[in-house]
Amino acid sequence: MERLGTGIGWRPEISDAVERMPGVEWVEVVAENVCPGHPPESLLRLRARGVTVVPHGVSLGLGGAERPDEGRLNALAERAEALGAPLVTEHIAYVRAGGPLTASDPLEAGHLLPVPRTRDTLDVLCENVRIAQEALPVPLAVENIAALLSWPGEEMTEGQFLYELADRTGVRLLIDVANLHTNHVNQGEDPAKALAELPLEAIAYVHVAGGYERDGVWHDSHAHPVPRPVLDVLTDLASRVSPPGVLLERDENFPEPGELERELSAIREAVELGRTSAARPSVGACPSPPQRSGRASAADLPVTAATDTGPARQRLALAQTALLSALVAGTPAPEGFDRVRLGVQARALASKRAGVVAKIAPELPVILGDGYRAAFLAYAQRHPMRGGYRRDAMDFAESLLLDGRPSDAGVRRELREWWLDRSGPAPRSTRPAIRAARAARRVLLRR
Repeated sequence: MERLGTGIGWRPEISDAVERMPGVEWVEVVAENVCPGHPPESLLRLRARGVTVVPHGVSLGLGGAERPDEGRLNALAERAEALGAPLVTEHIAYVRAGGPLTASDPLEAGHLLPVPRTRDTLDVLCENVRIAQEALPVPLAVENIAALLSWPGEEMTEGQFLYELADRTGVRLLIDVANLHTNHVNQGEDPAKALAELPLEAIAYVHVAGGYERDGVWHDSHAHPVPRPVLDVLTDLASRVSPPGVLLERDENFPEPGELERELSAIREAVELGRTSAARPSVGACPSPPQRSGRASAADLPVTAATDTGPARQRLALAQTALLSALVAGTPAPEGFDRVRLGVQARALASKRAGVVAKIAPELPVILGDGYRAAFLAYAQRHPMRGGYRRDAMDFAESLLLDGRPSDAGVRRELREWWLDRSGPAPRSTRPAIRAARAARRVLLRR
């Protein structure tokens, strides 16, 4: 794997600061936020200076029961080619459920949810990763995620799960040390044990990020400074292998550029401390494989047995849909889950929806004022997200209007105009017939 060095997540809010920041050797950009035909000028300037740009996907859902969506794969491939990226990255997570495999309505999480570490999941995930690898023009690396809850009846540790995934597919790993710390606080999983079980030679690069603890739960916020325990996990990793790249993630609540530069310096120091530790083996050495649970790997199985994931997909689809429905639609909690943690995760999902919709449709908080957040959270309790965040914004506004809200006639009229302006596939027409249809819709929405 080529050396990337020290990098930072590129975000529009800090683009100018990133361009001026000393020692930044590469950046990572959220793939879905980049148009391949019109990359931001800041990214083009960075590329012209020789700074590597890596697209980082968040919506593919490789850990879901469905096969990867061809359109999303093509979009990720287009971004890799447009940015001249040496690789692309995604997550070991599921982000949607329901649909044909369960004969139920599709549901969207709007967030990365953990997959059960079972043989069924591993079989499905390996096939999904292979499909993605064949569709992408550059190597793929997949990231371990932070989790507020754990699945009952898991058959492998995180390290074992990642080891087998890399062993069976050859996929690279993006190791997020902040997520290892999160899972340590929330689920009691030992980061050192996870690192000891990983195939270190498969690491493509490392994520570092901040968070906060509330009521004994660690929230991987990407909006707070990197804490010492996360840097300690990074030092432990660097004592075992020299990571090709390390990247600081920050998604909101951006500090002054000087503070970001100090965090980058702390990351470099943590890596250097690990490198000088006597515990580090020679770079490229492979650790002893973790203890397996008695089943042969895909390479040892007949082709038909290794690739027939239909029954596993069905079982996984039912399990994931039941969990997601409990989180976003208020259905009963699946057996074996911690109901308190389910409540924490459900509130976190609703809060994230409210925040992202406010960014996607910034006019809504302006129109609704201080009542926006309470109105959206009440809406989210009754209405699962069925599509992306843009559709969520439209559905939220429509729901308010159909309920005769807001109570203020002027605010309701302004919201109606906003909704009408965006409810069609094209700008509003001035043709008489279209105007008449629009007037009819106003009557239907007026209370």
